[in-house]
Amino acid sequence: MKDEDEFLKQMENLQVPDINPGEHSKMVKMAIMNAERSAALGTWLIIVPCYFLLCVCMYYYFHIHTGWFGAMFTLMSSLEKTPFINFLGPVVLFVLPIVCIVINTLSLVHVGVQKHAQQQRVREFSITVKVKLWNILLIIISLAVVFAFIAYVMTENISIKS
Repeated sequence: MKDEDEFLKQMENLQVPDINPGEHSKMVKMAIMNAERSAALGTWLIIVPCYFLLCVCMYYYFHIHTGWFGAMFTLMSSLEKTPFINFLGPVVLFVLPIVCIVINTLSLVHVGVQKHAQQQRVREFSITVKVKLWNILLIIISLAVVFAFIAYVMTENISIKS
């Protein structure tokens, strides 16, 4: 009985947290892009460079000179020789994967700035990263394509100079 009275006293003296409904709307972290949409768009942005890299590997390393692999390789080499479209190869192999990386990173990262109620001059900056497997996989594949293109450009420049 005595323990019950002490428990009731403790419960009566318990501090209830102050909830402000206006603050909750500021706390909601909105993504700049939807993760599913950015994954779908990123897939389309990375298909062409990956297909080109697959064709180059099949053409040079496995010596498969069939229609699909040879056609993509000759298309990209003919684009480089055409005066007004010669920028299209680097755009496909470098800019599209970079756009894929940016779009998928924006869908995973949430950034928020908050002011503290007690201290007016103090602000809190928080970064939250969602773990979405498909978006992370597309970022890794895009990084691999970009690094393969950069490695190709570097080795090409080194071989031209020597």
